[in-house]
Amino acid sequence: MATILSIETSTQVCSVAVAEDNHVIYHEEDFDGPSHAVKCGVFTQNALSFAESHAIPLDAVAVSEGPGSYTGLRIGASMAKGVAYGRNIPLINIPTLELMCVPVLLYHEEIPEDSLLVPMIDARRMEVYAAIYDISLHCIRNIQADIVDAETYIDYLERRPVIFFGNGSTKCGDIIAHPNAMFIPDINPLASNMAPLAEQRIRSGRIADTAYFEPYYLKDFQATKPKKLI
Repeated sequence: MATILSIETSTQVCSVAVAEDNHVIYHEEDFDGPSHAVKCGVFTQNALSFAESHAIPLDAVAVSEGPGSYTGLRIGASMAKGVAYGRNIPLINIPTLELMCVPVLLYHEEIPEDSLLVPMIDARRMEVYAAIYDISLHCIRNIQADIVDAETYIDYLERRPVIFFGNGSTKCGDIIAHPNAMFIPDINPLASNMAPLAEQRIRSGRIADTAYFEPYYLKDFQATKPKKLI
């Protein structure tokens, strides 16, 4: 087990946390953004000061890798890389959409075991950036830019319960009206939920190259209609 500093700036929410042995011992969050250029540095310094004042050495830095806001992700990545370089500790990159699944799995026991999870980050008009996971966080479909209508996820909805959440799901409730569709409100990517995913990556040796790490921006994906399942 490790002590991990986590930084999340992919959406309008800015958050920083410190977790020791998978337990969050410090966190700060700002939901009033975007003010990451100011908040991220302050939150990170506060977290480092907390760790130092309690004689807790950091073992790694985790950062949300996107997709998300270009400016937000640049700020978070730069801060995380700076701490990793300065302290000579590993950098762990966490997919933002996978991170959003953590609070759904931890705090929503009503989800059927065969459910699929569809975290969504809002884009313009009826576009969202989404991936599809099962409840073991195995990726069923990689990150993709979707133009949402009633048919976008129909192949999945016809087979299993599908849980939609994230700031992109709010505008989809009236459009995706299938009986197998479930919507969970108020799910944001937060640094305080990052530790379990970061621990897994440390154990499996999935460490980012600090010198060359770059996050995934929204511009890296082109909106498409998903292909039909065979």
